[in-house]
Amino acid sequence: MTSILITGASAGIGAEIARRAAADGHDIGLNYRSDTAGAQAVADEIRAFGRKVVLLKGDISDAQQVAQVFADHIAALGVPDAVVNNAGIVPPRGRALAVSTPEEIALVINVNVTGAIYVAREAVRAMSLARGGSGGVLVNISSVAARTGSAGEYVDYAATKAAIDTLTLGLAHEHARDGVRVVGIRPGLIETGIHAKGGEPGRPERIAPAIPMGRVGQVGEIADAALFLISDKASYITGTMLDISGGR
Repeated sequence: MTSILITGASAGIGAEIARRAAADGHDIGLNYRSDTAGAQAVADEIRAFGRKVVLLKGDISDAQQVAQVFADHIAALGVPDAVVNNAGIVPPRGRALAVSTPEEIALVINVNVTGAIYVAREAVRAMSLARGGSGGVLVNISSVAARTGSAGEYVDYAATKAAIDTLTLGLAHEHARDGVRVVGIRPGLIETGIHAKGGEPGRPERIAPAIPMGRVGQVGEIADAALFLISDKASYITGTMLDISGGR
């Protein structure tokens, strides 16, 4: 593996995938939207592993910015061998859909669905054998909420993640003979800053007792799974969603 492009990599799951990928010897294209300080800090850690890193600022809900992110990665590191489609948001506050505003709903859909599709499109354009690429792997980060529905909190978010599951399956079939594997991960409740950004920093502790394993997951558990799916050890896996949710 030569390089991996990771969206939403200035913090949380994306940042940890970047760190562990660099430790495994990969160069990193590190996309972020606004957290420049966080992205710089992760980039410093990647360089400490002796790997190359390029910072790729861009809003994935904007098709032109996504295309530029890929162009900048290719210019600096070559065509990515893998893309981790990780960037996503939760609604500003966990609450019933009936009281959500149109603006809140549109924002979640624009980032989590439209943006993810833009990233997936650029990924297969770059990596597919039919377009002159060398093949590769696209890892889509979904959520166990796609199965649970997240009633009373994040129904719109859950719906966007169900869309990611369908995107993964359809795109995997579309490119199964084109050198591109498409796989997905459905994290459960993971200890990241996304809950605080959504207005409920105590959500992990509140929900943890309902998880069969009785604990919140860690970002490293997601990162290790992503690197396995990218690796040749997963060469016969495509169109598959892997739940990492403590039994939920």
